[in-house]
Amino acid sequence: MPKPRKAQISLDATPYYHCVSRCVRRAFLCGLDDLTGKSYEHRRGWLENKLLSLPAIFAIDIAAYAIMSNHYHVVLYVDAEQAKNWTDYEVAERWHKLFRGSLISMKFLKHQELTEGEKITLDLQITKWRERLQDISWFMRVLNEAIAREANREDQCSGRFWEGRFKSQALLDEKALLACMAYVDLNPVRAKMARTPEHSDHTSVKKRYQTAIQTQEPNPSKNQVKELLPFTGYPNNEQKKGLPVPLTDYLALVDWTGRVVRDDKRGALSNTLPPILDRLSLDQQEWLRLSQSFEKSYKTFAGDSDKIKLVSQLLGYQRVRTT
Repeated sequence: MPKPRKAQISLDATPYYHCVSRCVRRAFLCGLDDLTGKSYEHRRGWLENKLLSLPAIFAIDIAAYAIMSNHYHVVLYVDAEQAKNWTDYEVAERWHKLFRGSLISMKFLKHQELTEGEKITLDLQITKWRERLQDISWFMRVLNEAIAREANREDQCSGRFWEGRFKSQALLDEKALLACMAYVDLNPVRAKMARTPEHSDHTSVKKRYQTAIQTQEPNPSKNQVKELLPFTGYPNNEQKKGLPVPLTDYLALVDWTGRVVRDDKRGALSNTLPPILDRLSLDQQEWLRLSQSFEKSYKTFAGDSDKIKLVSQLLGYQRVRTT
């Protein structure tokens, strides 16, 4: 029996999670249905636009994503500190962008006087909404329900559009994080939907490439995609929130990996390897295994075996599978 979501997520262990959601019907999420000849390609835009809009509401950022024919991948970063620092007004305002809220919260946002009883009720609501706005399950719920409604309306049908549960993997260290991001970004290349990462539509890596080439500076803040979690370079004493490698190093790594995947030349790899592999203490074969079969390489937790064991014990798992 699958573990409940709260037994799979520990922000004390890691703020990074890889999530995958799949359709249940034969009808595609996106792409061309060979049986009917109908194209659902426009739905990629629905999903991408909705996905990229949610970090402005949730305390959750997007590190990577790829939208495929009948499923999508997303790597999320939960910023619990951001949610903690929101004022009550900010929490209510954000929640009302998603749902109607309550009569009391409507009065609160209009700066109307509240009774003592209403203040107590509002405090309970704000506490609940603050937790939900940093909750991966609520993030995925809002995203999937919006797309399901649009797709069902277009298909003139009702019922489930997505599988009941999305899959999630906790990314416990830098190696797991970067391997998973590369795995996600290279999905269209592995599926032969795109020749190169920078030409893979509806992926985070394409958006990063498009923004990066607009400036000659290597890693300035303006070189980052505002809807995505930025790359902030290798950790230092003044580290800001963001991915712990330079953007240029990551793009070079994905480009190198994509060339190997595309040409299927595992036995004839270039001697010129991205320097980031040395920092991760990974040889080329191990990196290619992780970046091409990440979901098969790990189950609920991804990372060093010692970290997986520690988190498994923390969350009460009796059996630990490290690979």
